[in-house]
Amino acid sequence: MSDLRGSRILGFGHFQPERVLTNDDLARMVETNDEWIRSRTGIRERHIAGPDDTVYTMGAAAARAAMDDAGVTNADLVVLASTTATDRSPNTAGRVVAELGLDGAAAIDVNTACSGFEYALGLAEQSVRLGTANTAVVIGSETLSAITDWTDRSTCVLTADGAGAVVVGSDPVARISPVVWGTVPGLTDAVRVDGDPQRFSQDGRQIMRWALKDAVGIARRILQTAGVTLDDIDVFAFHQANRRIIEPLVKALGVTDRQIVIHDIEVSGNTSAASVPLGLSKAWHRGELPRGGRALLFGFGGGFAYAGQVVELPE
Repeated sequence: MSDLRGSRILGFGHFQPERVLTNDDLARMVETNDEWIRSRTGIRERHIAGPDDTVYTMGAAAARAAMDDAGVTNADLVVLASTTATDRSPNTAGRVVAELGLDGAAAIDVNTACSGFEYALGLAEQSVRLGTANTAVVIGSETLSAITDWTDRSTCVLTADGAGAVVVGSDPVARISPVVWGTVPGLTDAVRVDGDPQRFSQDGRQIMRWALKDAVGIARRILQTAGVTLDDIDVFAFHQANRRIIEPLVKALGVTDRQIVIHDIEVSGNTSAASVPLGLSKAWHRGELPRGGRALLFGFGGGFAYAGQVVELPE
């Protein structure tokens, strides 16, 4: 049996489609305007997939960038989180393995919607810690535009496409905390992708009430499980659902001006499972995040599932 060891993040990568859809563009498609969208969501623009942008091609591009950043050329595990993958088989992680030319890597798909990346990272952390994988690529990739009802102004202003990824490797010290994950059975139907054709819908008021009432307690439990305090955290990377959820959560936690809060939703929209790694990767590659600092990751949404962990950033 393998001796337990730790794991760490080695690198970040991301990909966004070229097409940018602004609020003014949306105003020509549905009854809305820039002020209405910004005041209710914080979003001013989002990226939309082109004909050649799929969940697996975007995921592979983000993974390749993360591997380059980490300085690794191979991996023996790929875990991909998405709620918009179209094929049952081969699974999307398997397509990424083939696209990257990885030699026989294990491939796992995860679908817990907006908390998917944190679930996937939890699985990868456990695999590396237990020795069943040495190097893992963890991806969140979504084409939410494909399941958007572009006549519904309450949801079409939110959704966007993109991918983010990290590479996880072994370390003598645990630099990724155990995942805290779970579901809220009473909110199972609060976020849905169903119908024919399948379309995204949600009960925004229910989600907002949960976020303001219960999310803070879960975030604190993530910190407790990691054995750190709020003061130990340098970066807060929450699911980019809506600025009106992120800001009250930050305030309720007592985040200070010294600490960094990811607000990628302004220019990337809500990309579900991709939102946390996408926002982190963009900030990392802009040089905005402290090397060796600690980040609190927290995703929540469809299912109604949530997950989070504390990670140390690469040094």
